[in-house]
Amino acid sequence: MSQATLDDDDLFGEAANEMRADVEDSLAAARAGLPAADDIWDVDSENTLGVLNGLRTALDVGDATEHLRDAKKWYTMGERADAFEDADDLAGEIEAVEELITDIEDAREQVGDLTSTVPQLRSALEDAGDEADADSEADAAEAEA
Repeated sequence: MSQATLDDDDLFGEAANEMRADVEDSLAAARAGLPAADDIWDVDSENTLGVLNGLRTALDVGDATEHLRDAKKWYTMGERADAFEDADDLAGEIEAVEELITDIEDAREQVGDLTSTVPQLRSALEDAGDEADADSEADAAEAEA
């Protein structure tokens, strides 16, 4: 084996290690960008709409999606180059973070739907209450007559 081949192999090994480190760093950044558990659990508001708006804000994944994209990009490059000796752990971590981001984004969408539904529901209930009050007043007036 020539010296150039050994140098190429050494360089490839070094590049593979750097690629793995890039994937791991991007995954760590993605996890760090996710909302904290307490941020979505502890809310402070005087009404339901305030709670929902606070929860929707807390469910923002921020830059986590971009960091996950970077991790997937470097992982794909490493896999195609057959640079990783054992990449199953990376694949599993990428999948876990991706599922978590998807779950958070789905929850955020559901909370957004509730945020628009609750005021409409409140208005409908107020209208129904006003109609019930009007009917009760009319019944009372008829009874007195």
